[in-house]
Amino acid sequence: MSKETVELILEPADNQRLANLCGEFNGNLQQIEQRLQVEIANRGNQFNVTGAAEAIKGTEAVLHKLFIEAEHEAITPEHIHLSMQDAHIEDIAQDIVDNENSEVFIKTKRGVLKGRGANQKDYLRRILSHDINFGVGPAGTGKTYLAVACAVEALQAEQVRRIVLVRPAVEAGEKLGFLPGDMAQKVDPYLRPLYDALYEMLGFERAEKMIERKIIEVAPLAFMRGRTLNDSFIILDEAQNTTTEQIKMFLTRVGFGSTAVITGDITQIDLPNDKMSGLKHVLKVLENVEGISFTFFSAKDIVRHPLVQRIVVAYENYERAHS
Repeated sequence: MSKETVELILEPADNQRLANLCGEFNGNLQQIEQRLQVEIANRGNQFNVTGAAEAIKGTEAVLHKLFIEAEHEAITPEHIHLSMQDAHIEDIAQDIVDNENSEVFIKTKRGVLKGRGANQKDYLRRILSHDINFGVGPAGTGKTYLAVACAVEALQAEQVRRIVLVRPAVEAGEKLGFLPGDMAQKVDPYLRPLYDALYEMLGFERAEKMIERKIIEVAPLAFMRGRTLNDSFIILDEAQNTTTEQIKMFLTRVGFGSTAVITGDITQIDLPNDKMSGLKHVLKVLENVEGISFTFFSAKDIVRHPLVQRIVVAYENYERAHS
């Protein structure tokens, strides 16, 4: 997609209004840049917007609207989010990011990551253009790994202020009460895969420092109740082991300026037989809700050892034959 640059001048040249519009360290402009995939450079009341033509038009509309509001009230992430909704910016953003010719690259400590195959590429594009995303499929398809990579990149680009990684602590044949230690130590093994992905993306020392400073939070799902998470990248892993009440609770924690990714494999549910999987239920409840993305992976998307793919296919064939 070809890019162009357009100059925009906001009048009157009121420094206080301009500072309110741009936000601390240009945080408000960065929120618009992230959503519309544009670059905004400003000097005083002169703004140069670079990007696709449709994105530039949307950016101009939002900046004009916010500049008017900046005269009388403080501009917050909520203002920006609602202004973009009013201007139907989400449709423009989705068209831009969903462009079939666009390739999404994620920069990590290990180098540059990109999607393998159409499903992974679509998954990455959707995470960039939607606030709530579901990645559903068998183990080894990169659902969680790619989501953590997107979260780390968003944090490093200062698009979010923190990462929150969540898992349900469901007993898979073993009881939590028999594990040693306090509650945090009991649930730690359930969160270990998320730690492993973080260490790989950031390096052990850097990840540990961010966890200590609460910039990255790794927590059991039960600890999310009663919270609202703004300016965060939130990942709920192993969502097939949530109850219907738990996943509803989680989805209603998402605040302004946040992105949520929910991953799971509905063929590996460890809940008691009388409990319905929250993930299976929510896929039906939200299937027609605008602004939520769904990516469904299959055995052909598995990027682990070739035998893993064959094992998954064998189980699928067996279940079909005996259902």
